[in-house]
Amino acid sequence: MADKPWSGRFSEKTDRAVELFTASIDTDRRLARWDIRGSIAHCRMLARQKVITDQEAAAIIEGMEAIEKDMDAGRFMFSDALEDVHMNIEAALTERIGPVAGKLHTGRSRNDQVAVDVRLWLREETGNMIEGLKALRRKIVAMARDHIDVIMPGYTHLQRAQPVRLAHHLMAYYEMFSRDGQRFRDCLRRINVMPLGSAALAGTTYPLDRVYVASLLGFEGVSANSMDAVSDRDFVIEFLADASICMMHFSRLAEEMILWASSEFRFISFSDAFATGSSIMPQKKNPDIPELIRGKTGRVYGALVALLTTMKSLPLAYNRDMQEDKPPLFDAVDTLAACIDIGARMLDNITINREMMRRAAAAGFLNATDMADYLVGKGLPFREAHALAGKAVAAAIEKGCELQELALDELKRFSEHFDRDVYDVLGLERVTDTRNTYGGTARSGVLDRIAEAEKDLEEE
Repeated sequence: MADKPWSGRFSEKTDRAVELFTASIDTDRRLARWDIRGSIAHCRMLARQKVITDQEAAAIIEGMEAIEKDMDAGRFMFSDALEDVHMNIEAALTERIGPVAGKLHTGRSRNDQVAVDVRLWLREETGNMIEGLKALRRKIVAMARDHIDVIMPGYTHLQRAQPVRLAHHLMAYYEMFSRDGQRFRDCLRRINVMPLGSAALAGTTYPLDRVYVASLLGFEGVSANSMDAVSDRDFVIEFLADASICMMHFSRLAEEMILWASSEFRFISFSDAFATGSSIMPQKKNPDIPELIRGKTGRVYGALVALLTTMKSLPLAYNRDMQEDKPPLFDAVDTLAACIDIGARMLDNITINREMMRRAAAAGFLNATDMADYLVGKGLPFREAHALAGKAVAAAIEKGCELQELALDELKRFSEHFDRDVYDVLGLERVTDTRNTYGGTARSGVLDRIAEAEKDLEEE
């Protein structure tokens, strides 16, 4: 087994229990491809700056590429005795090409090495999130267009409030997930900054060309302070905060899917392929997919809190505590990616019960505000009109009917301003389509927003 990089200072071998406790290889091995890419870029720069020879660089790069091929083929064996992905790769490179492998670490520390690895990995994963959300948003927009004429109850306090178009309701989630995509794109700007060349914390005496390395690795800029560069995990925390907000949106959607699929609502049903049954109750059809999405939200929240807690009192610069950034980050990325994928698939496996939605929207006096607005149109102050419409609701409740089923003479008991034209404003289509301010639920406005969204998606 290769000596530890610090073996010159120590006279005793590292205790095996210490090796196991400090090892991160089971977690950070997924950074291997990025570690190799960062090392190759660093190597090319060292040769360009005449810190190592072209022949040495060629040998190092050839060895690194061979190691990557072994990893791709599943032939590379990681060892926890070598702690982390960096030392495993360095040991394998030394075994392949000899002592010249040690020159690769010139002007570099594992502190800036792991920082660049995480940034490279997270940059790609963030891009994947953005694309996944874009595909999900496309499905939402298509579903909204397909259901433009479905009217359902809108809710406040989980009580039926006013009729809305299902398409309008769905497009609310389009807006949420669009903001998520914007947040990830903005976060990407701060992820895409290169820390390599900061070394352990103070920079290095070697004539490194950090801008050249950044260009090789596709970074938009380089870190401006070496101490900040090796101790910064703001970009990870920001990603986890964005992921948490995104999961909150998924959880809200999941909760509605669960409610809508219940016997109490019966607004939707899931295909058999996207539901499970009970081991004891033969009649059951359970919405396990949205339930798990709702449950997994807590894992992503936990990742954010875990890393905030880890970082909250660390003095500058690098501390080994920061090794604990990767388990929550990796788990959050995996969880969010899975929810984006299954969430999009879930929408393809839902059947909308149009009649049940319409029936619910037509019951429960959801047109009471429109009755008040009608009276306002006759010249009454809104507060007075509101009170009169409330009296009409009370009368309808007592009689066991809807507002539009009250006779005109009954309405005139509350106000002489009621006339036969009141019935024209109480129908479902009229109630929804008169809400034609920008952003409202009117059919024309919703169709316009759908068209805008389709255009935005094409241009992204």
